[in-house]
Amino acid sequence: MSSSPSSAHWLSLVGSIWLQTINGPNADFPVYSSQLKDLKHISQVQLNFLAFASDAGKLFGWFSGVAALYLPLWLVAFVGAAFGLVGYGVQYLFLDSAGLRYWHLFLLTSLAGNGICWINTVCYLLCIRNFGSSSRVAVSLATSYLGLSAKVYTSLADSIPGLANSNSKAKAYLLLNAVVPMLVTVVVAPSLRVVDLTSAASTDAAFLVMFAITLATGACAVVGSIGSTSNGLSSREHMVSLSVLLATPILIPLALRIRESLNKIRETKRENRIHDLGADDDADAIERVVAIDIADAGSKEGDSAAEKPREEVGGLRLLRKLDFWLYFFSYMFSGTLGLVFLNNLGQIAESRRLAQTSTLVSLSSSFGFFGRLLPSFLDYYSAKSCYSISRTGSMASLMAPMAGAFFLLLYPSDLFLYLSTAVIGTCTGAITSVAVSATSELFGTKNFGVNHNVVVTNIPVGSLCFGYFAAYLYQRGARGSHRCIGAGCYQETFVVWGATCAVGTLLCAVLYARSRSFAGRLPAAAAGGAVRTSCLARLANLVS
Repeated sequence: MSSSPSSAHWLSLVGSIWLQTINGPNADFPVYSSQLKDLKHISQVQLNFLAFASDAGKLFGWFSGVAALYLPLWLVAFVGAAFGLVGYGVQYLFLDSAGLRYWHLFLLTSLAGNGICWINTVCYLLCIRNFGSSSRVAVSLATSYLGLSAKVYTSLADSIPGLANSNSKAKAYLLLNAVVPMLVTVVVAPSLRVVDLTSAASTDAAFLVMFAITLATGACAVVGSIGSTSNGLSSREHMVSLSVLLATPILIPLALRIRESLNKIRETKRENRIHDLGADDDADAIERVVAIDIADAGSKEGDSAAEKPREEVGGLRLLRKLDFWLYFFSYMFSGTLGLVFLNNLGQIAESRRLAQTSTLVSLSSSFGFFGRLLPSFLDYYSAKSCYSISRTGSMASLMAPMAGAFFLLLYPSDLFLYLSTAVIGTCTGAITSVAVSATSELFGTKNFGVNHNVVVTNIPVGSLCFGYFAAYLYQRGARGSHRCIGAGCYQETFVVWGATCAVGTLLCAVLYARSRSFAGRLPAAAAGGAVRTSCLARLANLVS
């Protein structure tokens, strides 16, 4: 009979979800970037390099993959949280001091950015190792909560009295960015462990409940983003409701633990009854052996029917693969480009004289959350039908509307700004979520921790190129001033970004054409084998 995740596995998923929720401290940068620019007297180009600094830390993210091979995962998570504590904490303490130079800010932000990679690696590996054939669903569920990071930080800043007033907004966010990840890591550390799959009880209902909780959390985030300005919704009330929904997933492992305890009690009573039957014990044992043999035969049949795994690729061999470079650049021209857009939201809003920058950032965060969640729905229901969707095909289909949204930004209306931000946030979130599974689909799971951190080095490269290009055009439009006002400030930028995203769509379509012979087949076969084994085992129990 196929094994299902137990309460311990679900506890690790809840821990991963909470870590992902706070593991995007760099996402709130657009909210306080304008104040930071004035406070440290830096140009738009220098400000862009600070946004790049957080991504530059990902250049060394592969260290976390190597560390995870030798260190316990809870310790890897603590290292990541410590990097964030030092990186943002030192900035908070000395932001008003003239001794904190620009290059200090750059290095400290890079250190904090590298810490994000360590926590991400822990969450990905826990989902992959603890959930077997359901790993894709678990990864998508956990990573979807990363899209809520900006929303959580802005809600915290707005709900704590006096924390984010107009004179100390930058320091308030730096304090939250430093402290919150470490506090959450301390809370979830005991759950960050790999547990063998031994439970035979189905947890399909648990996934359905988790989907319901996740949808409710996303709806709450969207209502808070839009409703706060339209109906005067209290920031503190919204933060309380969001906190309750974020805490609710812990009920799933608790319920499973109670069910496991009850099953254990029933099993003990059943064994005592069988022991009392005496001679009947031998007959029952023979029947159970027959049932197990039939289930094992079904498992072997499923394994033989499955496609052989995709070739495991790692190390320097990865860099010699054409598929890797197609994947690298298609990701950079779509998901990374979307992240650069989100990093520039503060300046884009300011150039269009939009007063509520935090509202726009919260909106992008909320829709990014739903974008990250979408792949988990598709994975869950496709696994039930023994069919798996190609990750590269999914990425290509998400890039096309994203390219259109960049061209839509050429219209100066605020409505189009909000609409395009929602589309780009959704597509960016979905692409970054799908990419986690795409890496293992293309290059195998054995070296995943290192491979995916090599893939995401495209983020600092793209952040530097696209961000610098946008900052240069912005500075040229400012004509010697620190600020550029008007829709024309980003006009050329949006045209180039839209065309670049269209090229990324083409590259990803080529990658899909090259990989469709194996893309999606292995997880589908594995899931199908598990389903067939489970069905045969149940049939054997009925016969016995």
